[in-house]
Amino acid sequence: MNKLSVYDLYSLEQYHHLREQFRARVLEHKRRRQIAVGPVATLYFEDRLTIQYQVQEMLRIERIFETEAIEDELAAYNPLIPDGSNLKATFMIEIPDAEERRRELKRLAGIEDRLYLRVDEMDPVYAIADEDMDRKTDEKTSAVHFVRFEVGAETVAPLKHGAPLHFGCDHPEYRHEITLNDGQRLALVADLD
Repeated sequence: MNKLSVYDLYSLEQYHHLREQFRARVLEHKRRRQIAVGPVATLYFEDRLTIQYQVQEMLRIERIFETEAIEDELAAYNPLIPDGSNLKATFMIEIPDAEERRRELKRLAGIEDRLYLRVDEMDPVYAIADEDMDRKTDEKTSAVHFVRFEVGAETVAPLKHGAPLHFGCDHPEYRHEITLNDGQRLALVADLD
């Protein structure tokens, strides 16, 4: 996928006028890209549109309009856009209660390395987690991780022909798998060349 440039973004004034429509479009788009893996873990798959929205919101909130500062934001966010041979997601462990979340993050240490995608009955493809920075310790994991699934041509071809797509986790303390519905599968397959 093409990375974003300054020329792909709305000015602050343009975005102010378009924000409501753009936000509605992006939220609808994101709905098919959100995959719950069990009761507390969710993958939020990114693409050019979701990242454009994040950048536009950051520019709006921080009132950034200088080209150099915009380029800095793009440098931070562009790596989250898939490049045609992978799927990229924000992985979140979502537990509202702070004390329960603290306990679970200890229990689930290493979960980010046990996430996988599987096409039909093929071998799983495990996520590569947190290339930007280490978000874990030996004692606990983080509630938020950035993950990448590298998808080879042998996996893309069956997906493009309708093979089932599964996401799961085989952490000893958290074993769950989900088969995507057609809308979800098609949304993610669109990210692959």
